[in-house]
Amino acid sequence: MTPRIHLGISTCPNDTFAFHALMSRAVDWRGLEFEIELIDIQQLNDRLFADEFDVAKASFHAALLLADKTIVLPSGSALGFGVGPLLLSAEADTTPNKTDQITLCPGRHTTASLLFSLFYPRTTRIEHVVFSEIMPKLQRREAEFGVCIHEGRFTWQKQGLGLVEDLGTRWESETNCPLPLGGIVAQRRLAPRTITTIQAVIRDSLEFALANRDATFPTMRRYAQEFDDDVLMRHVDLYVNEWTLDLGKTGRAALERLSDRAAAIGLVEDGTKKIEVFAGSD
Repeated sequence: MTPRIHLGISTCPNDTFAFHALMSRAVDWRGLEFEIELIDIQQLNDRLFADEFDVAKASFHAALLLADKTIVLPSGSALGFGVGPLLLSAEADTTPNKTDQITLCPGRHTTASLLFSLFYPRTTRIEHVVFSEIMPKLQRREAEFGVCIHEGRFTWQKQGLGLVEDLGTRWESETNCPLPLGGIVAQRRLAPRTITTIQAVIRDSLEFALANRDATFPTMRRYAQEFDDDVLMRHVDLYVNEWTLDLGKTGRAALERLSDRAAAIGLVEDGTKKIEVFAGSD
């Protein structure tokens, strides 16, 4: 019987770039059958908590909380230097420092929200909205601050918004590690050989995309918030790198540091919980 894998990925360009070949069957599915959904990252997180996916993209914040049930695959992650979310403001030269201010975050279990909690604890009231709503709400002055992810990193100035801080740059300066944003997690209930095969298909899809970049544009355009091809590829160039192909020692060290920092401020109830990366199966 062919193993059926319910796979969830986000609509952001780095995921649609990386998974284009898998989605279009331009690479061999290696005997698996994939059922694929593309949704917002916080929806992915929520549905992982509800055990609705076999394999899915997850914020590393969510992956940490789900570490007893899921394991991170070596390929498909978004982490690096200069990739962090931006803390934006509706008005220039303002800083989160009042409890009656509102900061919009892109989901309770996103790594972006975790970073805001790490660096601006107990400063403002946090409201969670879909990432694509954050900049429009700031423009309408419905909140004072917002943590911006995805394509908005490149377009916030055109929207007339202010930059408070690059949260990724702060992470880098305090940890000397690339910022781990999100990765592909598999349910531990899957057979190790099945996880090994899934990992191989994802790696094949990434290698196809890197070798055939122009072929991925139709898939990226279909799901993107920003349709300019230059912006889409700038996004890919920022978030798809050597650690996307394989986390390696550097990526694993960054995940351990994230686990430790979250535990230190009580964001993880079990301070011993760590994100584990799948080591493969013979």
